[in-house]
Amino acid sequence: MKRAVYPGSFDPLTFGHLDIIRRASAVFDELIVSVLNNKEKMPLFSVEERVKILEKATEGLPNVKVDYFSGLLIDYAREKDIHIAVRGLRAITDFEYELQIAQTNRVLSQEQLDTVFFTTSLEYSYLSSSGVRQIASFGGDISMCVPDFVAGLVYDKYGIKRRGG
Repeated sequence: MKRAVYPGSFDPLTFGHLDIIRRASAVFDELIVSVLNNKEKMPLFSVEERVKILEKATEGLPNVKVDYFSGLLIDYAREKDIHIAVRGLRAITDFEYELQIAQTNRVLSQEQLDTVFFTTSLEYSYLSSSGVRQIASFGGDISMCVPDFVAGLVYDKYGIKRRGG
């Protein structure tokens, strides 16, 4: 059985993330989407909230499981006996950054963790969670960036009355 992990902060989950999740779930027998609890960042949503959001957004994908972790991805992958990490690429700058991380993970894991890259579908190539947060913080329309239920949660976090409602 081919299993993979798609790690990320998912703060908030975007259509770009969902694109990668759907496509990777079609390639692997089991895809674990795992939320990184990064203590160096101040996230908009707690780890628990992000897990719940991901569970709701992926409920139609039976081979997708949602989890969370702290620390190094290689330690998490070793603990879960996973040997493939999935990452999405939007641009050349993503590739340079992600390639360095992939190579580091491969060395640190003693060649036990490989990374598979999925290029983001063109219609989502502009999306980033930080961009979504910034747009929402000013009351901008994020409906083209995130699922409807996620947009409502994001606006609630900023205390903004939902657009159109």
